[in-house]
Amino acid sequence: MNTKIEKLENNSVKLTIEVDTARFEEGMRYAYNKNKGNINIPGFRKGKVPRQMIETQYGPEIFYEDAINHVIPDAYEEAVKETKLDIVSKPEIDVEQVGKGKNLIFTAIVTIKPEVILGQYKEVEVEKTSVEVAEEEVEAELKKVQEKNARLITVSDRAIQDGDIVTIDYEGFVDGVAFEGGKGEDYDLTIGSHTFIDTFEEQLIGRNLADDLEVQVTFPEQYQSEELAGKPAVFKVEIKDIKINELPNLDDELAKDTSEFDTLDEYKADIKDKLLKQKEHTAKHEKERKVLEKVVARTAMEVPAVMIEQQMSQMLENAGMRMKNQGFQLEQFLQYTGQDMDSFKESFREEADFNVKARLVLEAVVKAENIVASDEEFEAELERMAQSYNMEADKLKAAVKDHEKEAMKQDIQVHKALEFIVEQAKEME
Repeated sequence: MNTKIEKLENNSVKLTIEVDTARFEEGMRYAYNKNKGNINIPGFRKGKVPRQMIETQYGPEIFYEDAINHVIPDAYEEAVKETKLDIVSKPEIDVEQVGKGKNLIFTAIVTIKPEVILGQYKEVEVEKTSVEVAEEEVEAELKKVQEKNARLITVSDRAIQDGDIVTIDYEGFVDGVAFEGGKGEDYDLTIGSHTFIDTFEEQLIGRNLADDLEVQVTFPEQYQSEELAGKPAVFKVEIKDIKINELPNLDDELAKDTSEFDTLDEYKADIKDKLLKQKEHTAKHEKERKVLEKVVARTAMEVPAVMIEQQMSQMLENAGMRMKNQGFQLEQFLQYTGQDMDSFKESFREEADFNVKARLVLEAVVKAENIVASDEEFEAELERMAQSYNMEADKLKAAVKDHEKEAMKQDIQVHKALEFIVEQAKEME
């Protein structure tokens, strides 16, 4: 097999691949065996017609398509390995020569990764991110704990206030006619939650238990029901119950009941430590992003459009998987947000562009710094993956194919390249 390379514009390459006659003949035999059972010639049993007879009757061209489809995939893969091109697109195949007794010649136009000319990637200056935890943040976390452990207390000696939980019966009318979906019984409504439209909740403030009242509101112009959009409505409301959330005291007893600690001070210290670790984790990723943005901006490269499109498709798929894990489908999200698949995918373009450039930059740093993935690092990554998949590491290792191992090692190298440029960076106050 012989392969010629011709560089085209926009990071495209044309491979001209010539397959010798012996290999094409193997494809012809494959095509004959595949199709002989479907060919009838008088005087021969079905499936027993000699190949020469079929080619005499119909011409050898009858087998060309299947022979080509059998030969080209393996020949193309061999050419890719031989040329060592870093291809990022599916090939556009075109057959230039085919014939019995002739070499098969076909071309494959592909897109390859662009040349990356690194700018400054060492000692990049970025702003320092604060990782301090304020006392107010600790108090806010404790407030959440109180609210989570609050108990509902019925109130009967005062009017409704903001934040109360009221139980109501209601029925809505437009032009004096009750409308579908506008009726509810024993509905618990938190005042100030803005669950209901317009000023519905505000009009309940100051009213008392057992009150019957009329609440006047106007539906939004963009309301989901076209029949109600923009129209004034009257709700007849009966107040059946008023409750408040009674928060537990912020003391040692709360710490004992809701944590592993015996005192509130110990609990506060633990909360502060966890908040600090969260901030340090966030600050680490923010720093990585800032450094990458600086390095990407200083790097010269022309990214092929196909790489951006592939990244956008991957991000779209990932978003769909996340939504599925949360219990709903991507199509439902699109319908709810008024988007179509194309516009939602397009929303990923800016981040996809950065992700592709960042990866190319880091791969270039790997080469520039001769960064390698050690066997120990590979084994550690396998162990981490096995734990996440709840598998035994040996079984996972046996299941991983050679090309997947290579991809894993490349990911390790890229991660080490990121660590390298971040460690080299200078944080400025």
